[in-house]
This record gives sequence, C-alpha cells and structure tokens, in this order.
Amino acid sequence: MRNIKAFGLLVLAIVTGLAAAIYAAGWVAQRGNLAATKVVVAAVDVDLGTKLNPQMLTTVEWPSDSVPPGAFKDPKQLQDRVVKTSLARGEAVLDRKLSPAGTQGGLSAVIADGKRAMTVRVNDVIGVAGFALPGNYVDVMVNAQRDHGPGQPPTPISMTVLEHVLVLAVAQEAGRDDTKPKVVNAVTLELSLQDAEKLDLARSVGTLSLVLRNQLDKNTVATAGISKNELLGLQKTAAVMPQPVIKAHRAIAARDATKVMAMAPARVCVEVIRQGTRTLDCF
Repeated sequence: MRNIKAFGLLVLAIVTGLAAAIYAAGWVAQRGNLAATKVVVAAVDVDLGTKLNPQMLTTVEWPSDSVPPGAFKDPKQLQDRVVKTSLARGEAVLDRKLSPAGTQGGLSAVIADGKRAMTVRVNDVIGVAGFALPGNYVDVMVNAQRDHGPGQPPTPISMTVLEHVLVLAVAQEAGRDDTKPKVVNAVTLELSLQDAEKLDLARSVGTLSLVLRNQLDKNTVATAGISKNELLGLQKTAAVMPQPVIKAHRAIAARDATKVMAMAPARVCVEVIRQGTRTLDCF
C-alpha cells in the first residue's frame, strides 16, 4: 500500500516537471521569435557638452517595434558628437539629444539657436543662496538711480528688466542633475541678443539681483518698478483743483497783496544830484 502511494507521488512529480519544462520551452521559443534590434546606449554617465567616443557607448538588444525615434545602431556613428543634455548610464542616445554634427564640445554646444551666453558676477545673496542651478529659470532685477532731470536729485528705484531667463552654468559647472545648492561667484545665463544688451547696461547702472522662479511658470508680468518714496508710502499725488477754485485762490491772493500795500506806511523820496550824478533817497 505504501509503495503504491509513493509510486503515485513520483508519477505526479514527473508529470508536473514535464508540464513546467514544456511551458518554459514554449515561452523561450516565443521570446526568441520577437524581432530585436541593436540600439546604442550610454555605457557611463555623460554630462552635457561632452564629446562622445566609442568608450562611452555600448549596444543592447531592443525590441524592434519599440525602438525610439532617432536611435543609433552603431557607436561609430556617434564619434565626436556632442550631447546637449545629460545622459544616464543605460539611456538610449537619440539624435534630439545631440548637437549638430561638427559642433565642438563645451558650453557653446548647448546654447539654443539664436541665443547667447552671458556671465554675471553674483554673491550668496544675488545668487539666491546657491539655488540658481543649471537648468533653472530666473528673473533679473536691477537697483539703480532714477534721473529726474536738471536741478533734481536722483531717487532709488528697483525694477525687473528680464524674465524667464535660463541658467546655463554656475561658475564652471553646467551639469543639470545636481540639486544641491552651490554658492558661487558667477552665473551664466542664456539670452537673446537684445536681452544681452539690456543685461550689460543694467549691470553698469546698478546692482543686479536674481529672482528664482518656478520652472513651469512661463508667464510674464509687466511692472513699472518701485521707488523709495513709493515703498515707504511717501509718494504724494498733486491734487487737481477745478478752474473756479483756482480763480478764487488767485483773487484772494491779489486782495491780500492789496491790503498789504495799503497798510504799508507812505515813504518820502528826495532826489539828490552830486557832481553830475543823480540819486534817489527814500525815507
């Protein structure tokens, strides 16, 4: 009886093992039938502005029906191409992540078409305590003196001169993966040519400050700036009086002047001629 039970368990184990083996063989065969294509990926972490070489790249099997657009099959196709975004290890190298062929490496390779890079000096306060990192967007403010014309002293004014400006680099660091604040002495901004002219003039007439903004906020706000008097609530607005009131004020002023002249004591004047010179003395 015991032998029959043992034999039955043995047969059941054999059947289960055969079923599992057949299923695994079928699954492997099915996976082998899927078409695959070699795709070039980064073999190491690559910073933006880096010129690629074969040692930085490798190929992996990629399902043919899910190959991303702009992928490459041969690492030799990427010799000396420059990446304009950072690449993580194992990430596919795509054409849209590369600068045009022939571009030299460095920060100039990541500047957008029609833009310029300009560096401004900052400190721990102007640089937003080191939180203005590559890839962030900032507004640029200037504190200067407003000229009111001849004979009038200038007054302090603070106003925003540029909005939604991309930070390309801080000091000599252009990597956009680090989120740790970095207190540096210079920040490089990406600007249009017109904005570069504005920034150059702004830093010569006053003190610059950077204002960190949300990366997704692209709205611009037109402001006229704020002066010292407006900030402290000292700005006075001249009251516009109606014309009849102005005439009444003038009449009262003329009447008062007449009264003052009438109240003034009469004066006696004597004309004196000395050696051909005529003088008038009043008492």
